[in-house]
Amino acid sequence: QVQLVESGGGLVQAGGSLRLSCVASGSILSINGMAWYRRALGQQRELVATITSDGSTNYADSSKGRFTISRDNAKNTVYLQMNSLKPEDTARYYCNAISVRTYTGVFNYWGQGIQVTVSS
Repeated sequence: QVQLVESGGGLVQAGGSLRLSCVASGSILSINGMAWYRRALGQQRELVATITSDGSTNYADSSKGRFTISRDNAKNTVYLQMNSLKPEDTARYYCNAISVRTYTGVFNYWGQGIQVTVSS
């Protein structure tokens, strides 16, 4: 079992910055990679950024150049630094952790989500 808790969301003006945090607890040694997703009102959930155990990162086109995903293993925490925020970034952001094992299967864990609202 893995538990994920997000924090750091809120209201910010367009062009501003926000830093989201996700603290993992439980069987954290089983986590192979982590990611941030978001879901805007009336829209489907979309991937924002991913990070693997060795620190390799990947970003959605809409996030590239503005967002940065990072992790602090000592604190069991993953961060999403969001700069140059736009109203289109307004959504509920979710922390995700994945565990992959050859014979056991794939397991996904989710946080409760945290709201980010960007005003124009």
